[in-house]
Amino acid sequence: MTEPTVKHDYKPILSHLSDQEGEALCTQLRRELVEEVSQTGGHLASNLGAVELTVALHRVFDTSVDRLVFDVGHQCYIHKLLTGRSLSNLRQYGGVAGFPKPAESGHDAFIAGHASNSVAVALGMARARTMLGEQYKVMALIGDGALTGGLAYEGLSNAGECGQQLLVILNDNGMSITPNVGGVAGHLAKQRLKPQYLTFKKHYRRVMNATALGRAVYRVTHQVKQALKQSLLPCSMFEDMGFRYLGPVDGHNLSFLTKILRYAKDMDEPVLLHVKTTKGKGFLPAEENPDAFHGVAPFDPLTGTVKRVPGDNFSAVFGRTLTRLAEQDSRVCAVTAAMTGGTGLERFSKKFPDRFFDVGIAEGCAVSMAAGMAKQGAVPVFAVYSTFLQRAYDMLLHDVAIDNLHVVLGVDRAGLVGEDGETHHGVFDISYLDSVPNMTVLAPASFAELEVMLERALFRLEGPVAVRYPRGGEGSYVGTGGEDPAVVLRWGTDITLAGYGTEINDILEAAGLLEEQGIQAEVIKLNQLTPLVTDLAELSVRKTGVLLVAEEQSARGSVGQRLAARLEEACLPSKTVLINCGKGFVPHGASALLKRDLYLDGAGICKKALEVLGRGQTSA
Repeated sequence: MTEPTVKHDYKPILSHLSDQEGEALCTQLRRELVEEVSQTGGHLASNLGAVELTVALHRVFDTSVDRLVFDVGHQCYIHKLLTGRSLSNLRQYGGVAGFPKPAESGHDAFIAGHASNSVAVALGMARARTMLGEQYKVMALIGDGALTGGLAYEGLSNAGECGQQLLVILNDNGMSITPNVGGVAGHLAKQRLKPQYLTFKKHYRRVMNATALGRAVYRVTHQVKQALKQSLLPCSMFEDMGFRYLGPVDGHNLSFLTKILRYAKDMDEPVLLHVKTTKGKGFLPAEENPDAFHGVAPFDPLTGTVKRVPGDNFSAVFGRTLTRLAEQDSRVCAVTAAMTGGTGLERFSKKFPDRFFDVGIAEGCAVSMAAGMAKQGAVPVFAVYSTFLQRAYDMLLHDVAIDNLHVVLGVDRAGLVGEDGETHHGVFDISYLDSVPNMTVLAPASFAELEVMLERALFRLEGPVAVRYPRGGEGSYVGTGGEDPAVVLRWGTDITLAGYGTEINDILEAAGLLEEQGIQAEVIKLNQLTPLVTDLAELSVRKTGVLLVAEEQSARGSVGQRLAARLEEACLPSKTVLINCGKGFVPHGASALLKRDLYLDGAGICKKALEVLGRGQTSA
């Protein structure tokens, strides 16, 4: 699938702006941000909090040359505006991506979407710069939430030791990562960050290092200063890693941010700048409820009222069902990786606070912890987006599967998720979960089936179990046939259509379209994907001689591939068509448009069925 993209090469020139002009620009950007995101939806609160910081970065650095690596990328919208990109088509098919994307602009140094990797990536860029003898600055912009991921500390530990120029900017917008150390510490932090102090420090170091006596005096005074600082200031962790710590700094003081960034730019060593920001800054509804405006649907820019489509969704049904099942068995507990709301676990967290565990952005930790809980007799359920479960593959293999521990995975956002794009589509879990020994994978197609399958996963199955379900609501299919590995939804003689999850709605639509042309399609709904039970499909194909499998899944390791291989092993002569997401990555855009272009909607499936039956023209 080829993504329509436009390369943006606009180069902002902000270094000449006065502080007053910079503040006016920030006000304008904040207004534009609210107006545009209110129409498209997206990550608003984090971007509102990073306006002054982003403008200051562009006043000091040239991102067409210097490398700015975003962590997660939730706060990149202002950067996109400053580098010539409009947000009017943000996250729309063929429009600007919601995350940094080098294919979109040379100002985007690295792809982003998952958390905690920015420092390690920036370190790699800094090492490449030194190794190749090039000259540019490297920065990593990481939020306090991403620091809960172990990869962040691996990056920090190695970066602090590297000894070369690297600037890590910690955007601290909510999580208390530094203790309240009192008024003295606050006063000292402010004093040591004044321009006068920074200038004096630079000149003092240069003068004292000019002679042997000066160097000796400098060592003594530096040691005394370090001892006092470590006892009074909240910076010892980063400095112990090898960073020059600067901060905390008011992230909404554009003038001072610019000054401190210019100072840090000239430092030839690893520097960590700690910036305190307010999530949702400048838009009262987002300031008062930043979680609700983290990833927000279109809303009224005057009131902040979200324009939600009424109706239930799979995440909410999962959360309600898990809460109900936990009432029946005190062993049941829930685990999340900083996604309580996104995975529908608010009700569970309030009703069973002692059985609810949020590990932060640390999916590997969540799986290993769940393994430990299961080993000691608990029944842990880890609710996680499909794309983020990828980060815990090793733990699934090593900590869960080897001992065949009963860990249940609620795999949310399975399949195409739409506007967040390639970093967030859940189109790989079928492949990697099938490779995990002892794993059972269930795929409900309706709310009722999700309830049935979750209860089965908790109380009737053994070993690791994954129940995967999509983003959003159910379709026209509202059946409850989730107990058997597979069921026949529609009988026919001309072609076998197979699929699972909510894709079954499109398959049934295709069957109806085929019937209008006198073709009787048999529809097989697969409920259990691993281990894959193929009996019904084999019986059907013996009758029809033609198999079409449609699924929102990567081609490699797909259910269709496994089913086709099984037919070949059984020596069943058949024509086979596999419709899926292909071998590459699927771009961002509305799911309906993506499914249309992938032939995964009803019309597309019908078209492919007609082609294999010799009733349509072969597509290019």
